[in-house]
Amino acid sequence: MTTPIVALDVDSLDRAMAAVDRLGDAIEWYKIGKQLFTKEGPAVVKGLKDRGKKVFLDMKFHDIPNTVSHAVLSAAAIGADLCNVHASGGPAMLEAAAKAGAQGGITVIAVTVLTSLDEAELAAVGISRPPAEQVRLLAALTKQCGLAGVVCSAKEIRLVQETCGTDFLLVVPGIRPAGCGAGDQKRVMTPGEAAAAGAQFIVVGRPIMAAEDPVAAARAVTAEIRAAEERR
Repeated sequence: MTTPIVALDVDSLDRAMAAVDRLGDAIEWYKIGKQLFTKEGPAVVKGLKDRGKKVFLDMKFHDIPNTVSHAVLSAAAIGADLCNVHASGGPAMLEAAAKAGAQGGITVIAVTVLTSLDEAELAAVGISRPPAEQVRLLAALTKQCGLAGVVCSAKEIRLVQETCGTDFLLVVPGIRPAGCGAGDQKRVMTPGEAAAAGAQFIVVGRPIMAAEDPVAAARAVTAEIRAAEERR
């Protein structure tokens, strides 16, 4: 079953909680990223947990193993259900994150290749592999190091499943319902396409948050997911 996560890409606690309250029971999971968490901190997580919501703390930790280990424990301590690290941090860092996640009772996943990166962007930072091959390498490393899954583009879902198995958790950003522009994302899919491919979670931001009727937009995403799952 595919679950939508709404990205709270806003700049204040008040705006975030107003959006959550408006969406009500249409959405259970929310993503808190760097913009909101840097401004408001753990209060955002508390606000969501007080409302019975699940929290994906999207801070993409990438540092020395000891620092990342403590960051994961801190994410667990403030109530986050899911957090992430950069797979490119290397095996020692990934293993430290996995150990901290088990200790703190929080699910930890790794970012493979950002959905804003294409082959030219990777080449500019010295990576000669195509995005798909870089994703494959980092997903395999993530599984080897004991993490629960990865963040990857919808276009790499099947590749990651072939590499790591269908039980490996996949959180997929870059989701754009039909008719929505891609924005700054370069590897995108619709909610139905991602669900049909086997993503456990999809991350949707502007198509819901910026909609004239966010509740209707959220329910349309859920309906598209369910329809795709029924066809599988």
